[in-house]
Amino acid sequence: MRLLLVEDHTELAEWVSKALAQAGYAVDVMRRGDHADHALLTQPYDLVVLDLSLPGLDGLEVLRRLRGREATRTTPVIILTARGATEDRVKGLNLGADDYLPKPFELTELEARIKALLRRAGNLVPSVRIGRLEFDLGSRLATVEGKPLALTPRELAVLEALIARQGRPLAREALFEKVFSFDEEARPEAIEIYVHRLRKKLEGSGAVVTTLRGLGYLIGEAGGD
Repeated sequence: MRLLLVEDHTELAEWVSKALAQAGYAVDVMRRGDHADHALLTQPYDLVVLDLSLPGLDGLEVLRRLRGREATRTTPVIILTARGATEDRVKGLNLGADDYLPKPFELTELEARIKALLRRAGNLVPSVRIGRLEFDLGSRLATVEGKPLALTPRELAVLEALIARQGRPLAREALFEKVFSFDEEARPEAIEIYVHRLRKKLEGSGAVVTTLRGLGYLIGEAGGD
């Protein structure tokens, strides 16, 4: 899943983005509202975490524009507000924010709210079974016959993105965008490394990742049609 974090407090932005990246999300960080507005015009996101006090463009205006565009009208948004800023919170919810979190907050609560919104938006299904592989997209845990599958954050992101396609192929470039954020120096070809590693770890699970020429990658049951 690719997330946009819009937060002008440098230390907070780094702290949150690092934690979300370790959880397997690709995170783009914008510290100005106008930069975030531009990013939302050019890049699809699964969810936005939006501070309201921003330079360049107010967070409420970023939200208003986001909800006014067809492409982002249903994108889940969590707004971050100063504790006690009831008026801003109410304005944000009225403009279409899906949830809010007052500062300071615990990372575990933010992650839980992100998962809940992704589930509600239909970007996550409770659990998927392919062969002997079971993937709980709520807890983001992969198991084979009940035993946890050891995956790195990027391998986890690849698996999650492929499963979310529900039997449809995912182009290499689209998979790359789900796994890497803007500020990471990598080329789309790098995704092949993580697909290869994931294939090795899925051996014996009954689940395989297939390359479809011209279409991308598809996960399915070994020996299936």
